[in-house]
Amino acid sequence: MSSEGIAIVGAGRMGQGLGLGLAAAGWDVTLLARTARPVPSPLRLVAGALPRDIVRGAPLVLVATPDDQIGMAAAALAATGAIGSGQTVLHLSGLLDRTALASLAGTGAALGSFHPLQTVADPVDAPARLRGSFAGIEGDPRALAAGHRIAAALGMTVVPLDPAAKPLYHAGAVFSANYATALVGVAERLAQRAGVPADIAARMYLPLLAGAARNLLDLGAAAALTGPIRRGDLGTIRAHLAALPADVRPLYRMLGLAALDLAREAGLAEAPARAVRELLGRDDGAEGTAG
Repeated sequence: MSSEGIAIVGAGRMGQGLGLGLAAAGWDVTLLARTARPVPSPLRLVAGALPRDIVRGAPLVLVATPDDQIGMAAAALAATGAIGSGQTVLHLSGLLDRTALASLAGTGAALGSFHPLQTVADPVDAPARLRGSFAGIEGDPRALAAGHRIAAALGMTVVPLDPAAKPLYHAGAVFSANYATALVGVAERLAQRAGVPADIAARMYLPLLAGAARNLLDLGAAAALTGPIRRGDLGTIRAHLAALPADVRPLYRMLGLAALDLAREAGLAEAPARAVRELLGRDDGAEGTAG
């Protein structure tokens, strides 16, 4: 068990969640926030202006604020005069790189970013959720080393990133988490339109989603793909297009073409793949006028 000290600037869900995970690994964790709020035990919260003594005494400082506040937090840390060359400062943005901490460049501290590739709705659940997840890291050599230590303490796997490629990496996270959630919302509305009671529609596709996630873990995206596009089932695809509301049909077509790429990778023959592509790419109203 490590006794490494870390100050976490920002006491939102991810800041608290990371703090709980690191505290469980034996780290000395202090949360710093502008306003007082309840935090789970054994975390310690210091509210108000950034305390110079605590900042100076923390070998690692983690900026756990929203992206648009990282620069302000870095400037506030610089204004304390407490950040020195022996320290490392990381932020949690999946999009921004170490330059978001530019206010600290003159301190000599190692700068970088550590992005936990996981969603945290409840900080208390975070240590279990983070364990086995991935973290994107970039930064100065000492910052990368710190990222590895944090990941090891949390049971995470690090993925070194090219700073210039972080927007693509982060867009992938949005597709896999945020947009997957949005698609379940679309499915829920379609079920209600089909006459399924709202309380059931809100839950009925979730076991299916969990099964797909298990297949993805076991097999990878191409081998995990099932359904009419994987089979080249033109009749089913045509029926879907006819039944879908007009505002949802373009989304079905676009995602269908993405699924078709996976289906071809998984072995769908060229002739049915070409027919599926032609059907999905056609927008001549032949499917019907539902919606």
